Amino acid sequence: MADGKVGWLGRLKAGLGRTSQALGRGIDGLFGGQKADAKTLQSLEDLLVMSDLGIATAQRLAKDVAKERFDEATADSVREHLAREIETILEPIARPLEPSAAHKPHIVLVTGVNGSGKTTTIGKLAHYYKNQGLKVMLAAGDTFRAAAIEQLKIWGERTGAPVISSQPGADAASLAFDAIQQAREADIDLLFIDTAGRLQNRKELMAELEKIVRVIKKIDPDAPHDCLLVLDATVGQNAHSQVETFRQIVGITGLVVTKLDGSAKGGVIVALAEKFALPVHAIGVGETADDLRPFAAKDFARALVGLD
Repeated sequence: MADGKVGWLGRLKAGLGRTSQALGRGIDGLFGGQKADAKTLQSLEDLLVMSDLGIATAQRLAKDVAKERFDEATADSVREHLAREIETILEPIARPLEPSAAHKPHIVLVTGVNGSGKTTTIGKLAHYYKNQGLKVMLAAGDTFRAAAIEQLKIWGERTGAPVISSQPGADAASLAFDAIQQAREADIDLLFIDTAGRLQNRKELMAELEKIVRVIKKIDPDAPHDCLLVLDATVGQNAHSQVETFRQIVGITGLVVTKLDGSAKGGVIVALAEKFALPVHAIGVGETADDLRPFAAKDFARALVGLD
């Protein structure tokens, strides 16, 4: 367990490297042991904004540093302070996805825009929860792309999770309905339903997503028990409009943030926490199954500012 923890922390720090290097180098250049003046604090605020923490959050964090009145504002002392403050912001929303035994199956609808990594995320989540001893089923609800169906089948083979699928172009809502019935018959604990990627400004595509939710509720009025939005970290502040729209249409209950290893904008998670307070269930920092893990506030905050 300890080795796994160390391994994950190493991958997390490496994955956040582009963000932490930019942030860390900036802090190194600003704080050299002298007392921080107004110009230095303004530069720190600008640096935090550039790391996509958001203007309001950046202003508050810079003011917090000012209140500390560091007699000797070293880069390390500022980093430690920022890590603690960011952890405080993130702690309330760092909540793993917890399937409920009261729901059999616990139905999770997975949504997001094109290219956010929904299908891969489902495969990695299946891997994680199978390793927790749960019976997992996958539903290939992205019927628009034959490649997505095949991709989910590959993940099903890797994880030993059955995959419910249909022909490309089939009705996704009907597929979701059939998957729930089969999951019930197979005594499945956790059912992940994939959906086609859709741009949040395409009303007809969002209407199809609403239909899937309506059909799911016909078989279980309380379902979906979780509705996840998968966000690509490289989109930065555009993530805000995605959360707004998907939450309005399908009642998003939690977030998964992917591709943090390809972004210098990892701070967007902090901005999202401040604005929406939605749970961040998991983050992804690489391609392998073990590179998606439950979100931990302290680990992320320290890695973000370049601390071990």
